[in-house]
Amino acid sequence: MHLTAPPDVLKQRYDARYHEKSGIPSYEKAKENLTERKIESLAATADVVIDTNRSVENDVLVRAASQLSLYGRNKTGYVDVIVGGQYGSEGKGQIADFLAKEYDLLIRVGGPNAGHTVFVYPESYTHHHLPSGTIRSEANLLLGPGMVINVENLLREISECNVEYSRLSIDPQAMTIDDKDIKDEEKLRKLISSTAQGVGNATARKIMGRGDRGVKLAGKVPELKPYIRSAQDVITETLVKNGRILLEGTQGTGLSLHHGIYPYVTSRDTTASGCLSDAGIPPSLVRRVIMVCRTYPIRVEGKSGPMSQEISWDIVSERSGIPVDELIEREKTSTTKRRRRVGEFDWELLRKSAFLNGPTDIALTFTDYLSIENRKARRFEQLTKPTIDLIEEIEHVAGARVSLVATCFGARSIIDRREW
Repeated sequence: MHLTAPPDVLKQRYDARYHEKSGIPSYEKAKENLTERKIESLAATADVVIDTNRSVENDVLVRAASQLSLYGRNKTGYVDVIVGGQYGSEGKGQIADFLAKEYDLLIRVGGPNAGHTVFVYPESYTHHHLPSGTIRSEANLLLGPGMVINVENLLREISECNVEYSRLSIDPQAMTIDDKDIKDEEKLRKLISSTAQGVGNATARKIMGRGDRGVKLAGKVPELKPYIRSAQDVITETLVKNGRILLEGTQGTGLSLHHGIYPYVTSRDTTASGCLSDAGIPPSLVRRVIMVCRTYPIRVEGKSGPMSQEISWDIVSERSGIPVDELIEREKTSTTKRRRRVGEFDWELLRKSAFLNGPTDIALTFTDYLSIENRKARRFEQLTKPTIDLIEEIEHVAGARVSLVATCFGARSIIDRREW
């Protein structure tokens, strides 16, 4: 690799570098050296010749590093994506936590309007910002540029989870929520049963406030300074080392701003493609897409949007054998603690979500809602026959294998059928 520039530019750089330094010969004198006179002849044998007068320093770095394959031309690192296939609360946190130990970097996108609950003996913990595998894995953590952050709540979560500065990276382009964002969303709580956490309003400000100095991205927040690192740099570094990345989406495909039933949608695209965009990851790096679905889809109570066949928790209790009081207590939203509505399994939504996300795998959760007997199952064949029948039909409709089956919420409650 040969670096060159016009003679007048080289002279200018030389003079600037050695200005007022005694004992250094002039540029003209230095050029009399035999090696210096012939150095341009090396361009004829170089693989790449770079005119540094037409490339800034970072351009030269990128071209040189690429020529040396330092960006991992032959990398074997990969990205797996977890998304929700229904209206959120499918149990993505449980699945992400189960898989987390197999990865080197955990990425979360979305915002604090989604809570992902994980089992931490003897109770549980709900993540609103950090990836679900934060507590039970040693992987590095990343909040991508499409993330929306409540700074105070994030710092509290970092403290509660004992996350070191060196472990967590936050892209400087992530948006932050202010008090006015939360106040302005209160009207949506009644209109569409929004969580009113300010995520949508902050996202709108990021779009409409371009040029407005009042828009505060994560890179401008002093309290976040120790965590600020480019997401692309973190992801690239992981992949160059052949690292494994798990990208965790939030909410569900049925709530996608573009693909859900408007206006009963969230403020972002919740599909696998949307999550990749929010994280800054190209589709070509994806190995698996795991779409999480629950046996009975839910939506939050109130005017949260239509469901195909809404039923009552009494019916689920009667079918499963789980006391209705236990179901009602369990089925409160992670963020706002409101009760949830419930419906029959929606096959049309499954097919639409499978088309939009292109899953390689399905994770089916809440199988104990089909029968309380499933809580005893440790192997696939121990599930009840109706459960196995449902799984087989889901595989036909979705065109993907049900690789993970959650029998309840606990440490030993996932049947792993993966072949990867």
